[in-house]
Amino acid sequence: MGIPQTQRAAVVEQPGPDGKCVIKEIPVPVPNDDEILVKLSWSGLCHTDVHLIKGDWGNMGLNMTAKVSGHEGVGVVVSVGKNVKRFQVGDRAGIKWVADTCGNCEFCTNGVDELHCARQHNSGATTEGTFQQYVTTSGRYATKVPDGVSDEEAGPILCGGVTAYTALKRSEVKPGQWVVLPGAGGGLGHLAIQYAKAMGMRVIAIDGGNEKGELCKKLGAEVYIDFLAEKDIAAKVMELTMYGAHGVVVTAASRAAYEMAPNLLRPRGTVVCVGLPKDDFRAGGTPMQMVLKKLNVVGSVTATMKDVDEALEFTARGLVKPILVKGTMDDINSFVEKMLAGQLPGRAVIDLWA
Repeated sequence: MGIPQTQRAAVVEQPGPDGKCVIKEIPVPVPNDDEILVKLSWSGLCHTDVHLIKGDWGNMGLNMTAKVSGHEGVGVVVSVGKNVKRFQVGDRAGIKWVADTCGNCEFCTNGVDELHCARQHNSGATTEGTFQQYVTTSGRYATKVPDGVSDEEAGPILCGGVTAYTALKRSEVKPGQWVVLPGAGGGLGHLAIQYAKAMGMRVIAIDGGNEKGELCKKLGAEVYIDFLAEKDIAAKVMELTMYGAHGVVVTAASRAAYEMAPNLLRPRGTVVCVGLPKDDFRAGGTPMQMVLKKLNVVGSVTATMKDVDEALEFTARGLVKPILVKGTMDDINSFVEKMLAGQLPGRAVIDLWA
C-alpha cells in the first residue's frame, strides 16, 4: 500500500485547563521490528482523553507526555515489522488505552493482571495516540477486530465498551440479580446497560430527564429512576428489590454518585468504582455501614486483551451497539466542551479522513 510521508493529526500543544487540539501536518511514523503501522479510519473520543487534554490528573501523577491524544483507534495494517507474526498487511487492528506491556513481569504472565504492568505504554498519554491518520503500535498487543464489527463501532468498544463489560464482571452480579447503573445514559452507562442485559442481569438505570429515561429503557433497563424527580433514590431501590441491589457500577464521575452507591446495596453487595472525577475523595460507605452489611468496594480499569476480544464479540453478535455521535478532527475541541457540559449523548467518534 502507498504510504505517504506526512499526515494530518490533532496535536495537543499544551495540556492544561485551556488545552486544545490543533490540526497539523506531521510525519508518518515508521514501525520498528516489533510494531505494525496502522492506517486509522476512526477513533473514539473518551472522557480520559478530555482529562488528559485538560491536565486534570497532573496532581495524581498522570500527565500527557505524548503530542497526539486518543486511544480508541481502528484501521487497516499497512506495514509490518519483521518480528511480527500476528498481523499481516490488510488485517484490521484496534489500538487501546494500554498500547503495550512488557509481557514478562508477574502481572503480564499471571493471565489476569497485565493492566498493572509497571512498564506499560498508554495511547495518547505516554505514547502517541489515535487522533492521527497513521500510527505505529505493538504487533503483539494490538487487537484483531472481528468481522461483523464496523471500524466506527469497534473504537468505543475498545475502551468504553470493554470497561463497562469488565466492571460488570467485577460486580459478580449473577443472571437474574439486580445491578444499579448511575449515569446510565452516558457514554459508558449506555454500553453498561446493554452488556448487563446480555449477561442476564436486571438493570436499574439512574440518570436525569425524560430523554435519558427513554434511551435507557430502549437499551434494556428494566427500571429507570430520574434523579431530577426522585427525592429518595435509595428508598426507591429498596422498594424495587426488597433488600437492595446486588451490585452498583458507578460510571458517573461524580461525588454524589459515589456517596449514594453503598446505600443502594443489600448485604454482601458490591460497589464497582469506574468513573474517574478530577477531584479526589474517598469511595465507599461509613465503617458502620461497611461492617454491618459486609459490603465490597472494588475498582475496575479498562481490560485485558482477552476481555477486549469478549467485548467485541457481543457487538459482532448484535447484542451491544454503541450510540455514536460522528465528527471530524475539526470537531474534537467542540466535542470536548460538550462532554464537559454533559451534553454529548452516547460515544463520540472521529472520522480521521473527513
